[in-house]
Amino acid sequence: QFELSVVIPVYFLGFDFSLTTMSFYLFFVCFFVIIFLFFGTYRALVVPRLLQSLIEFMYKFIYSMIMQQAGIGGKQYFAIFFTTFCFILFSNILGLMPYGFTTTSHLMITLSMAFTFNFGFILLGFYLHGLTFLKLFVPSGAPKALLPLIVVIEIASYLIRTISLSVRLFANMLAGHTLLFIMASFVMAFLASSYSFLGLLPFVIILAVSVLELGIAFIQAYVFIILVTIYLNDSLHPGH
Repeated sequence: QFELSVVIPVYFLGFDFSLTTMSFYLFFVCFFVIIFLFFGTYRALVVPRLLQSLIEFMYKFIYSMIMQQAGIGGKQYFAIFFTTFCFILFSNILGLMPYGFTTTSHLMITLSMAFTFNFGFILLGFYLHGLTFLKLFVPSGAPKALLPLIVVIEIASYLIRTISLSVRLFANMLAGHTLLFIMASFVMAFLASSYSFLGLLPFVIILAVSVLELGIAFIQAYVFIILVTIYLNDSLHPGH
């Protein structure tokens, strides 16, 4: 789960383009999402099948979230939010498979996504509103004497969004898989001893934690998307 290893070594002109476990699973998750969406929407029926119903539920779920948090102006960004939700969700779920690899349990992946979104929102804010976007950092009704301090705090809190957004997803995935690893180590230790029957308790805990991790996989994808929709609303309506 936590060690990068080379799957296919590739060297070209002195550069290392080797396919690692990280890059392999990034391609695998993207491929899985494409296949999932393709077969779920191919020859869609008026009375949907199970897979089509699941995709329609996800579609309505993300769409309503965007409309509630960002309003009608956020509708045009639906595609990237829906795709990101699917990517995070399936990255989390596929990482629970035996011998799986969770890309979202690595800070570099979550940090890249969070930085890309937040940097894009800054550019979008200045593109739509120009310098009036800076009103976002000046709360209405703030005392003038405290205004310089408040502006510094607002800018710092805005910039730290990238850290909080990435660490929240990374830490939850890392903690869950670490717990599973620890409990699995107890099972193996008991099975190797003369008290093998004691391995049943940590095994039951592993099953319970695995079910919990499935719920966390969805919750963390939901939390990531709802936060970026809130951040999008700040770029669309900086004066509110």
